[in-house]
Amino acid sequence: MSDTKSGDDKTLSVTPKKTLTLKRPGLEQGTVRQNFSHGRTKAVVVETKKRKFNIPGEKPEPSVFAPKPQPAPVPPAAPEVVAAPAPEPVEKQAAPVVQQQAPKVAPRPQQPARAPAPAERMVLNALSREEMEARRRALEGAQSREAEDRARAAEDARRRAEEDERRKREREESARRQAEEEARLQAEAEARRRAEEEARRRAPQAAADDEDEAKPVKRAGAPSSPSVPPRRIVTPEVARPAKAKGEEDRRRGKLTLTSALSSEDGDARARSLSAMRRRQEKFKRAMYQEPREKVMREVTLPETITIQELAQRMSERAVDVVKFFMKQGQMMKPGDVLDADTAELVATEFGHTVKRVADSDIEEGLFNIADNPDDLVSRPPVVTIMGHVDHGKTSLLDAIRHAKVQSGEAGGITQHIGAYQVEKDGQKITFIDTPGHAAFTAMRARGAQATDIAILVVAADDSVMPQTIESISHAKAAGVPIIVAINKVDKPSADPQKVRTQLLQHEVFVESMGGEVLDVEVSAKTGTGIDKLLEAILLQAEILDLKSNPDRTSEGVVIEAQLDKGRGPVATVLVQTGTLMPGDILVAGNEWGRVRALVNDRGEHVEEAGPSMPVEILGMQGTPRAGDRFAVVNNEARAREITEYRQRKARDKAAAKHAGQRGSLEQMMSQLQTSNLKEFPLVIKGDVSGSIEAINVALEELGTDEVRVRIVHSGAGGITETDVSLAETSGAVIIGFNVRANVQARAAAEAAGIEIRYYNVIYSLIDDIKDAMSGMLSPERRETFLGNAEILEVFNITKVGKIAGCRVTEGRVERGAGVRLIRDDVVIHEGTLKTLKRFKDEVSEVPVGQECGMAFQNYENIQAGDVIECFRVEMVARKL
Repeated sequence: MSDTKSGDDKTLSVTPKKTLTLKRPGLEQGTVRQNFSHGRTKAVVVETKKRKFNIPGEKPEPSVFAPKPQPAPVPPAAPEVVAAPAPEPVEKQAAPVVQQQAPKVAPRPQQPARAPAPAERMVLNALSREEMEARRRALEGAQSREAEDRARAAEDARRRAEEDERRKREREESARRQAEEEARLQAEAEARRRAEEEARRRAPQAAADDEDEAKPVKRAGAPSSPSVPPRRIVTPEVARPAKAKGEEDRRRGKLTLTSALSSEDGDARARSLSAMRRRQEKFKRAMYQEPREKVMREVTLPETITIQELAQRMSERAVDVVKFFMKQGQMMKPGDVLDADTAELVATEFGHTVKRVADSDIEEGLFNIADNPDDLVSRPPVVTIMGHVDHGKTSLLDAIRHAKVQSGEAGGITQHIGAYQVEKDGQKITFIDTPGHAAFTAMRARGAQATDIAILVVAADDSVMPQTIESISHAKAAGVPIIVAINKVDKPSADPQKVRTQLLQHEVFVESMGGEVLDVEVSAKTGTGIDKLLEAILLQAEILDLKSNPDRTSEGVVIEAQLDKGRGPVATVLVQTGTLMPGDILVAGNEWGRVRALVNDRGEHVEEAGPSMPVEILGMQGTPRAGDRFAVVNNEARAREITEYRQRKARDKAAAKHAGQRGSLEQMMSQLQTSNLKEFPLVIKGDVSGSIEAINVALEELGTDEVRVRIVHSGAGGITETDVSLAETSGAVIIGFNVRANVQARAAAEAAGIEIRYYNVIYSLIDDIKDAMSGMLSPERRETFLGNAEILEVFNITKVGKIAGCRVTEGRVERGAGVRLIRDDVVIHEGTLKTLKRFKDEVSEVPVGQECGMAFQNYENIQAGDVIECFRVEMVARKL
């Protein structure tokens, strides 16, 4: 079946045996065979399209694929679009369809427009305003991108030109330097050549002179001596001329150690130009005996220095310094250590100036940096709450903070320094709570030193107690004002007036009694007077006019420190000046660290800590001691230097202390012979360093001339295997205060039989140690008088010895008791009774007024009229 529309080849044919094909006009088909690897080939059909160009004015031939024209009404307002004139005719050429490109045709001269034929007239849809605007924006964007590309290309061209110019200048400079170096080398070679010619010219004359001088005088009978060869002329050694690099040098390859050592010119190649120049200058100085110019230096001398280091600082040879000591009659080595005075003498003898420094100079500028008065701003006051134990200090602070700290304290007493910050009427107040127990004297002293105002808490139902008096002394020694808070006024037995009267005895004069010290009646239980107390604090702070500079390196004091299992060493510090921020490097006592985080009293992480703000610092390398001052330094190097100096100083101090206690060998031997001192070794581990310090001080005060505590080791943190090993070595008992031993430490302690005792109240610990030390005291010998007996007659019995017939004149006489023989009121013997008889019977005791027979053990020098004193000896345990 076929359907033919015209007689040409533009037909659409459909047959039942063939597939549907679509023939395109102007296409020529051909077959090309492609070759592949392994001998494979494939036939490919290639179509070639012939380009057709219309002659101007000729109607184009309609295409099969062109859509049929649809009659559509033309709106009168729409403009007619006239087809563009066709390009000029060119030769027909075939090109592959896949590589077809639009030919570049020159524009045709403008011709008057003609009205298009009805078949050529096309109607376009009108563009909307949005589409026109989008096209305008696209055109502007393309123009701007094109301008940017042109500017970028110009900039790249300018940079390339500058780079080419710079490289050209560098090449010219390199060529100039190379030419100068070649000219200099050529001049030196010319000078050497002239020197060699001069030396060769003078050599024959010098040889002839030497032959004349060396002619021997012949003596009679002397054998003729051979002629003496001429002297050698010593000429300066010069560098061998460089060989021209020929074909052999180019084929030799890269220079290796073996080739450099084995080749003839290996020395010339290995020696640099600078080395040759230094060698020539040295040879010239040796020829003309030119002394090297002496360089005077300023030598910095520490407290001790080795000879080698001193020579390096003076730029002298260590051998010369050793020779100097040999001239003085001392045999020294370069490694020997000199003191500062000797080193100064040596440096002065060598013509140098000396600058003496000490190891402690490294701490200069660390603390007490003067501030500009214009930079000072107001800061919150630091208030320390002090007083006797159980007078309500922590409860009062809880009422101010609305917290419950006191309920969590072991035994109901505070054993740590707590630092908190509260706000009153928009003004902040920093509170420091100190323990009131007698053992925490050092803590109370630190609290008074780091404070601006001291609040003395006294219970209204009690009186002024020893720790109250001690707190007054600490506050007066620190020179801080005191505010008296009379607590527990809500109790029926409260008598505030009695407290005021008793404070007069300790020179604390309150305002109500004509003094200047503020006093406020408060109740931590009901909250009475809390606002008045805060107002009094702010009033006192306003009078003091407290200021500091927050825009400088931070300084402060360590209030407390502990070793946390999860966070590591944690130090609670009070910033006194400056602003502390994470990342700062600070030094606190013998430890340093980089601040990793800052935590306030509510457990929140803060970004900075200003003046008078207490924070916890994470990131210390070790646990500092409570009371140490801290300061921020510039870098880690200085922090390490300061801490190493302080640690070395502490070790030297401890070594000197032990050396002083140990003394000489003779003193140690005499102490061992005459002293009965017993020691009670302890290993103490606690939660915070302040508690450990208080325990150490309290235990050392328990010591006497017979027994004392020897603290083998003390530190903050849990009990570890190292502590158990140390206790096993020293035979010590391990004390844990608010800490526990880990699993490994417990297992090691059980295996070694080491006792670990845990405490959470300090006075329980002190009482137990006191009882244990009391058991080490030797018992007291107590003598009790029993009675006297007078010897009436002495009987000498065969095989028995002398027996004294006595009458008990006072008290009684007991068998087994101690006796003394007194003659003319002088004790001549002390011993025990061998026998005590009443008639023929042995008795245990004889009362007063009765007669008995007594015999002494291993003593028979008894006479009638002697007096026998009977007594009992008891051993009574002693207590500290």
